[in-house]
Amino acid sequence: MAYQFDFAPVLAQADLLLKGALFTLELTVVGTVFGVAIGVVGAVVRAWRLRPFDGLFGLYVELIRNTPFIVQLFFIFFGLPALGVRLSEWQAASLAMVINLGAYSTEIIRAGIQAIPKGQLEAAAALAMSRFEAFRYVVLQPALAKVWPALSSQIVIVMLGSAVCSQIATEELSFAANFIQSRNFRAFETYLLTTVLYLLMAIVVRQLLAWIGQRLLMGRR
Repeated sequence: MAYQFDFAPVLAQADLLLKGALFTLELTVVGTVFGVAIGVVGAVVRAWRLRPFDGLFGLYVELIRNTPFIVQLFFIFFGLPALGVRLSEWQAASLAMVINLGAYSTEIIRAGIQAIPKGQLEAAAALAMSRFEAFRYVVLQPALAKVWPALSSQIVIVMLGSAVCSQIATEELSFAANFIQSRNFRAFETYLLTTVLYLLMAIVVRQLLAWIGQRLLMGRR
């Protein structure tokens, strides 16, 4: 028997999908802001070998990059309460995304910093620039400009990876899709629309990051 497509039951609960999509974007914003901030600090520490913190960041990066995201999420949500640290679903998901993106962005940004010629720092010193000005304009901004496409891709990957946060009942997009499908049993239609939403979000986030990079890092208007 031919399958009869019926999107009406799914569209009737489209508000849940849109709410889940917005929740996913909120997680992505939090993960991006704080994850990239950690990445900048970690990249500087590792690129300039600031002991003893370079070893600590190196351990952190290896630990996160060599374990599954879902295990990190479960450790935070289910493991930390054994130590008396209890987090809500939102807090656990946000923290997991921050920690995960922080590790990957550390290595991405470090590559950009190490690609900056040392002669540029000497030129900055010759121009009597302060250390902060030299770091901001001669090191950090050019480094971010070099690695921005790779960093943007990692941000999108982390956003898509947030789908596993539904496993701890975080009400993001995949959680909403699972809830709707469990009520109407229209799995094909539900997950097809969910796929389209994830695709649209990935495209929008990538384009937004490209615009931010061109405006703030490349100096284009």
